[in-house]
Amino acid sequence: MLHIAVCDDDRNAVQTHKQIAKCCLAQCKSAGEISVYTDSANLLYDITEDGFFFDLILLDIEMPGGSGMELAQKIKPYLPHGKIIFITSHIEYAIDAFELAIFRYVPKDDIDTRLPAAIMDAVKLIMLEEGKVYTIRTNSRLEKIPYKEIYYIQRDGKNAGIATAAGVSKVRKSLQQVYEELGAEEFIYIDRGCIVNMIHIMQIKDGMAVLKNGVSLPVSRSHLQEVKEQINTYWGTHI
Repeated sequence: MLHIAVCDDDRNAVQTHKQIAKCCLAQCKSAGEISVYTDSANLLYDITEDGFFFDLILLDIEMPGGSGMELAQKIKPYLPHGKIIFITSHIEYAIDAFELAIFRYVPKDDIDTRLPAAIMDAVKLIMLEEGKVYTIRTNSRLEKIPYKEIYYIQRDGKNAGIATAAGVSKVRKSLQQVYEELGAEEFIYIDRGCIVNMIHIMQIKDGMAVLKNGVSLPVSRSHLQEVKEQINTYWGTHI
Protein backbone atom coordinates (compact mmCIF):
# COMPACT_ATOMS: atom_id res chain seq x y z
CA MET A 1 0.00 0.00 0.00
CA LEU A 2 1.28 3.44 -0.94
CA HIS A 3 1.13 6.29 1.54
CA ILE A 4 0.51 9.73 0.06
CA ALA A 5 0.34 13.11 1.78
CA VAL A 6 -1.31 16.21 0.32
CA CYS A 7 -0.35 19.53 1.90
CA ASP A 8 -1.83 22.92 0.93
CA ASP A 9 -3.15 25.75 3.07
CA ASP A 10 -6.11 26.08 0.66
CA ARG A 11 -8.74 23.56 1.81
CA ASN A 12 -10.39 23.40 -1.61
CA ALA A 13 -7.03 22.73 -3.27
CA VAL A 14 -6.28 19.94 -0.79
CA GLN A 15 -9.51 18.14 -1.64
CA THR A 16 -8.97 18.63 -5.37
CA HIS A 17 -5.44 17.24 -5.23
CA LYS A 18 -6.59 14.36 -3.03
CA GLN A 19 -9.27 13.40 -5.54
CA ILE A 20 -6.78 13.51 -8.41
CA ALA A 21 -4.39 11.29 -6.44
CA LYS A 22 -7.22 8.86 -5.66
CA CYS A 23 -8.11 8.57 -9.35
CA CYS A 24 -4.46 8.00 -10.28
CA LEU A 25 -4.12 5.19 -7.75
CA ALA A 26 -7.22 3.56 -9.20
CA GLN A 27 -5.83 3.82 -12.74
CA CYS A 28 -2.54 2.27 -11.60
CA LYS A 29 -4.50 -0.44 -9.75
CA SER A 30 -2.55 0.37 -6.62
CA ALA A 31 -3.89 0.43 -3.07
CA GLY A 32 -3.14 3.64 -1.27
CA GLU A 33 -3.84 5.77 1.78
CA ILE A 34 -4.06 9.54 1.31
CA SER A 35 -3.55 11.93 4.25
CA VAL A 36 -4.38 15.63 3.92
CA TYR A 37 -2.81 18.61 5.67
CA THR A 38 -3.69 22.31 5.60
CA ASP A 39 -0.85 23.21 7.96
CA SER A 40 2.71 22.34 6.96
CA ALA A 41 3.78 22.28 10.62
CA ASN A 42 1.46 19.33 11.25
CA LEU A 43 2.94 17.38 8.34
CA LEU A 44 6.47 18.13 9.56
CA TYR A 45 5.59 17.00 13.09
CA ASP A 46 4.00 13.76 11.94
CA ILE A 47 7.10 12.88 9.92
CA THR A 48 9.87 14.02 12.25
CA GLU A 49 8.27 13.32 15.64
CA ASP A 50 5.68 10.59 15.11
CA GLY A 51 7.59 8.69 12.42
CA PHE A 52 4.91 8.83 9.74
CA PHE A 53 6.07 7.44 6.41
CA PHE A 54 4.99 8.71 3.01
CA ASP A 55 5.98 7.36 -0.39
CA LEU A 56 4.74 10.51 -2.13
CA ILE A 57 4.02 14.06 -0.99
CA LEU A 58 2.08 16.65 -3.00
CA LEU A 59 3.34 19.92 -1.60
CA ASP A 60 2.29 23.51 -2.17
CA ILE A 61 5.30 25.82 -2.13
CA GLU A 62 3.59 29.04 -1.03
CA MET A 63 2.25 28.44 2.47
CA PRO A 64 2.15 30.62 5.60
CA GLY A 65 4.52 29.73 8.41
CA GLY A 66 7.18 28.22 6.15
CA SER A 67 7.50 27.51 2.45
CA GLY A 68 7.16 24.09 0.89
CA MET A 69 10.77 24.43 -0.17
CA GLU A 70 11.90 24.74 3.45
CA LEU A 71 9.64 21.88 4.48
CA ALA A 72 11.11 19.62 1.79
CA GLN A 73 14.63 20.30 3.08
CA LYS A 74 13.59 19.37 6.63
CA ILE A 75 11.82 16.12 5.78
CA LYS A 76 14.31 14.78 3.23
CA PRO A 77 16.59 13.24 5.93
CA TYR A 78 13.57 11.36 7.32
CA LEU A 79 12.20 10.26 3.93
CA PRO A 80 15.29 9.95 1.73
CA HIS A 81 13.47 7.83 -0.84
CA GLY A 82 10.16 9.66 -0.69
CA LYS A 83 8.98 11.42 -3.84
CA ILE A 84 7.91 15.07 -3.65
CA ILE A 85 5.78 16.84 -6.23
CA PHE A 86 5.85 20.62 -5.88
CA ILE A 87 2.75 22.59 -6.83
CA THR A 88 3.22 26.34 -7.29
CA SER A 89 2.17 29.37 -9.30
CA HIS A 90 5.71 30.78 -9.42
CA ILE A 91 7.84 29.37 -12.21
CA GLU A 92 11.07 30.65 -10.69
CA TYR A 93 10.85 27.92 -8.05
CA ALA A 94 11.46 25.25 -10.68
CA ILE A 95 15.24 25.68 -10.54
CA ASP A 96 15.32 25.34 -6.75
CA ALA A 97 13.05 22.30 -6.96
CA PHE A 98 15.48 20.68 -9.38
CA GLU A 99 18.39 21.33 -7.02
CA LEU A 100 16.45 19.63 -4.21
CA ALA A 101 16.00 16.53 -6.41
CA ILE A 102 12.24 17.02 -6.36
CA PHE A 103 10.42 14.44 -8.46
CA ARG A 104 8.26 16.87 -10.40
CA TYR A 105 7.25 20.53 -10.56
CA VAL A 106 3.59 21.26 -11.42
CA PRO A 107 2.36 24.80 -12.19
CA LYS A 108 -1.00 25.68 -10.67
CA ASP A 109 -2.32 27.00 -13.97
CA ASP A 110 -2.07 23.54 -15.52
CA ILE A 111 -3.13 21.32 -12.60
CA ASP A 112 -5.72 19.26 -14.45
CA THR A 113 -3.22 18.09 -17.05
CA ARG A 114 0.14 18.10 -15.33
CA LEU A 115 -0.72 16.84 -11.82
CA PRO A 116 -2.36 13.54 -12.88
CA ALA A 117 0.58 12.81 -15.21
CA ALA A 118 3.09 13.57 -12.43
CA ILE A 119 1.28 11.41 -9.88
CA MET A 120 0.92 8.51 -12.34
CA ASP A 121 4.62 8.63 -13.15
CA ALA A 122 5.53 8.77 -9.45
CA VAL A 123 3.26 5.86 -8.52
CA LYS A 124 4.60 3.70 -11.35
CA LEU A 125 8.18 4.46 -10.33
CA ILE A 126 7.49 3.73 -6.66
CA MET A 127 5.85 0.41 -7.52
CA LEU A 128 8.80 -0.51 -9.72
CA GLU A 129 11.35 0.42 -7.05
CA GLU A 130 9.43 -1.07 -4.16
CA GLY A 131 9.34 -4.77 -4.93
CA LYS A 132 9.36 -6.67 -1.66
CA VAL A 133 10.60 -4.82 1.40
CA TYR A 134 11.15 -5.60 5.06
CA THR A 135 9.83 -2.85 7.29
CA ILE A 136 11.35 -1.94 10.64
CA ARG A 137 8.92 0.18 12.63
CA THR A 138 9.66 1.71 16.04
CA ASN A 139 8.35 4.75 17.92
CA SER A 140 11.08 6.92 16.44
CA ARG A 141 11.64 5.59 12.94
CA LEU A 142 10.31 3.62 10.02
CA GLU A 143 12.80 1.93 7.73
CA LYS A 144 12.05 -0.03 4.57
CA ILE A 145 14.74 -2.43 3.38
CA PRO A 146 14.30 -4.00 -0.08
CA TYR A 147 14.75 -7.77 0.06
CA LYS A 148 17.22 -7.63 -2.82
CA GLU A 149 19.54 -5.40 -0.74
CA ILE A 150 19.73 -7.78 2.23
CA TYR A 151 22.91 -9.87 2.28
CA TYR A 152 22.34 -11.73 5.50
CA ILE A 153 20.69 -11.51 8.93
CA GLN A 154 22.46 -12.52 12.13
CA ARG A 155 21.40 -12.95 15.71
CA ASP A 156 22.78 -10.13 17.84
CA GLY A 157 21.77 -10.72 21.42
CA LYS A 158 18.04 -9.97 21.61
CA ASN A 159 18.19 -8.27 18.21
CA ALA A 160 18.45 -9.41 14.63
CA GLY A 161 21.04 -7.51 12.58
CA ILE A 162 20.09 -7.05 8.91
CA ALA A 163 23.22 -6.51 6.81
CA THR A 164 23.05 -4.50 3.57
CA ALA A 165 25.57 -2.48 1.58
CA ALA A 166 24.54 0.53 3.67
CA GLY A 167 25.41 -1.17 6.97
CA VAL A 168 23.55 -3.14 9.63
CA SER A 169 20.01 -2.31 10.71
CA LYS A 170 18.93 -3.81 14.02
CA VAL A 171 15.43 -4.89 14.91
CA ARG A 172 14.45 -6.14 18.37
CA LYS A 173 13.06 -9.47 17.20
CA SER A 174 14.25 -13.05 17.17
CA LEU A 175 15.92 -14.41 14.06
CA GLN A 176 13.05 -16.86 13.57
CA GLN A 177 10.48 -14.07 13.80
CA VAL A 178 12.28 -12.05 11.11
CA TYR A 179 12.57 -15.17 8.96
CA GLU A 180 8.83 -15.80 9.20
CA GLU A 181 8.03 -12.16 8.46
CA LEU A 182 10.22 -12.25 5.35
CA GLY A 183 8.38 -15.32 4.10
CA ALA A 184 10.55 -15.58 0.99
CA GLU A 185 12.23 -18.66 -0.44
CA GLU A 186 15.51 -16.86 -1.16
CA PHE A 187 16.28 -16.57 2.56
CA ILE A 188 17.76 -19.70 4.15
CA TYR A 189 19.38 -20.67 7.42
CA ILE A 190 23.05 -21.55 7.06
CA ASP A 191 23.49 -21.72 10.82
CA ARG A 192 21.23 -21.41 13.85
CA GLY A 193 22.31 -17.81 14.18
CA CYS A 194 22.46 -16.71 10.55
CA ILE A 195 20.09 -16.38 7.59
CA VAL A 196 21.49 -15.61 4.12
CA ASN A 197 19.88 -14.27 0.97
CA MET A 198 20.69 -16.90 -1.67
CA ILE A 199 20.81 -14.37 -4.50
CA HIS A 200 24.04 -13.03 -2.97
CA ILE A 201 25.80 -16.39 -2.50
CA MET A 202 28.65 -16.80 -5.01
CA GLN A 203 29.74 -20.22 -3.85
CA ILE A 204 29.89 -22.69 -0.99
CA LYS A 205 33.54 -23.50 -0.36
CA ASP A 206 35.33 -25.16 2.55
CA GLY A 207 32.21 -24.92 4.68
CA MET A 208 31.78 -21.20 4.00
CA ALA A 209 29.14 -19.27 2.11
CA VAL A 210 31.01 -16.69 0.02
CA LEU A 211 28.85 -13.66 -0.78
CA LYS A 212 29.05 -11.15 -3.63
CA ASN A 213 30.20 -8.42 -1.25
CA GLY A 214 33.26 -10.47 -0.26
CA VAL A 215 31.93 -11.61 3.12
CA SER A 216 32.37 -15.29 4.00
CA LEU A 217 29.99 -16.83 6.52
CA PRO A 218 30.36 -20.25 8.14
CA VAL A 219 27.80 -22.90 7.23
CA SER A 220 27.20 -25.31 10.07
CA ARG A 221 27.91 -28.95 9.28
CA SER A 222 24.33 -29.87 10.12
CA HIS A 223 23.04 -27.38 7.52
CA LEU A 224 25.66 -27.86 4.80
CA GLN A 225 23.94 -30.49 2.66
CA GLU A 226 20.54 -28.86 3.01
CA VAL A 227 21.97 -25.46 2.05
CA LYS A 228 23.53 -26.91 -1.10
CA GLU A 229 20.26 -28.58 -2.05
CA GLN A 230 18.24 -25.41 -1.43
CA ILE A 231 20.60 -23.35 -3.58
CA ASN A 232 20.47 -25.89 -6.43
CA THR A 233 16.67 -26.05 -6.23
CA TYR A 234 16.28 -22.26 -6.11
CA TRP A 235 18.47 -21.54 -9.11
CA GLY A 236 17.14 -24.54 -10.99
CA THR A 237 13.67 -23.00 -10.66
CA HIS A 238 14.60 -19.39 -11.43
CA ILE A 239 17.09 -19.79 -14.29
